Amino acid sequence: MTPEVHYAKCGEVHIAYQVFGEGAIDLVVVPGFISHIEHDWEEPGVARWYQRLGSFARVVMFDKRGTGLSDRFSGAPTMEERMEDVHAVMDAAGVERAAVYGISVGGSLAALFAATHPDRCRALVLYGAFARFRSWVSSDEALRARLDYADTNWGSGASLPRFAPSR
Repeated sequence: MTPEVHYAKCGEVHIAYQVFGEGAIDLVVVPGFISHIEHDWEEPGVARWYQRLGSFARVVMFDKRGTGLSDRFSGAPTMEERMEDVHAVMDAAGVERAAVYGISVGGSLAALFAATHPDRCRALVLYGAFARFRSWVSSDEALRARLDYADTNWGSGASLPRFAPSR
């Protein structure tokens, strides 16, 4: 069963989040590049992973501003704005202190949150995170080609063979 979606307000933006599971700790999941907290539950492997997390922790996960069920906005948010979204979600969910789990690009955001709010972070867990996205590509031209590819092919399924070959 998909957990109920709630919304935390951060400035003028509403951030979609869910809370599920039981356990001795609170675990805040900071998503990667894209997320959709309702659709994630439709993928059986992802749902099993969430259920496993919820077996030992009270899990709080959210869609970053501009993604999934969270409000759209104009312009690109700063890391500080996104960090305050984490803060707002924790406050709305009643989380005083949590293990913060950053996935991919969410790792940089989780690390910034932990460094800025050490009183709210009891542990930091990073998965597939990196210090600089630029380190993934060999040149400015290669980076531009990846971004152009995403602009042209987003939503077409063209990248599935590369990122999810078994699907």
